Amino acid sequence: RSRKVTTVCNGKREIWTDYEQAKAYFLEMMMTTEGEEHDRAECVYIQIMHGLDECSDEDE
Repeated sequence: RSRKVTTVCNGKREIWTDYEQAKAYFLEMMMTTEGEEHDRAECVYIQIMHGLDECSDEDE
């Protein structure tokens, strides 16, 4: 079962039709980056893991 998730990371908004694909993408990004870029990816990844439909690295 797959559901849609919208991510905003580094100002780039993406709509994923595959939840698992989004999760894998941000996990990969976390593993291959450091510093601010890593923190942004981690922020989005954690929100995806919590099952949010809208995940953003921006502080509300």
